[in-house]
Amino acid sequence: MKKISVAKVVLNMGVGKSGEPIEKAKLALQQIAGQQPSPRFAKATQRDWGVHKGEPIGVAVTVRKEAAIQLIKRLFTAKGNQIKGSSFDGFGNVSFGIREHIDIPGVKYDPQIGILGLDVSISLERPGFNIRFRSKHKASVGHHHKITSEEAKKFLTSKFGIEVV
Repeated sequence: MKKISVAKVVLNMGVGKSGEPIEKAKLALQQIAGQQPSPRFAKATQRDWGVHKGEPIGVAVTVRKEAAIQLIKRLFTAKGNQIKGSSFDGFGNVSFGIREHIDIPGVKYDPQIGILGLDVSISLERPGFNIRFRSKHKASVGHHHKITSEEAKKFLTSKFGIEVV
């Protein structure tokens, strides 16, 4: 029951405005993940930035199962197989950014898209973590069953061969 596995990988591109930049971000994420991304909408109006509530300001895609593991290998290669220790939280999640999406192996430069940065969040889990989401008898994950940052670092180091800096 203590075996750690990859639950999902979420790729996010926050553009900040709707229209053509959103379409470019969708094409870039589709090229990286091989799945159709979904738009993310502004939660509140920001007059200074010209953003209205409900307006699409970013795109995200969630990848699971075997495709997620293959994607993680490519993303870590883009980061030089090094991750900062501050990228880990206390719940089995790892988050980092990639400045240029063309650094990811298998992604070619497209002049119509340009060069965009993206945020990556990797969520780890253990068997039994779904008790948080089930419809009947929801419960929290026990203290000893949660994934600590040290366990997450050890798992990613052994499974993907990364170095924690």
